[in-house]
Amino acid sequence: MEHPAITRTIKTGYPYSDRREEYGTDALGNEVFEGDEILVYQDEFYLVEELSTDAIQILEQHGGDYRIAK
Repeated sequence: MEHPAITRTIKTGYPYSDRREEYGTDALGNEVFEGDEILVYQDEFYLVEELSTDAIQILEQHGGDYRIAK
């Protein structure tokens, strides 16, 4: 398990970026920022880059909708 600042730095290049506003926390506890790709299913959203291939396929088969967090 890594410190969240390290994970964020690996993903964005910055530990904290003023250029990206936080969108919220997905159903699995991942921080989501504006511009991230999410899958929306019912009233929940999921950060696509944190989902396994199987999870993506299941959400797609059940009507999950791809969106960009805004």
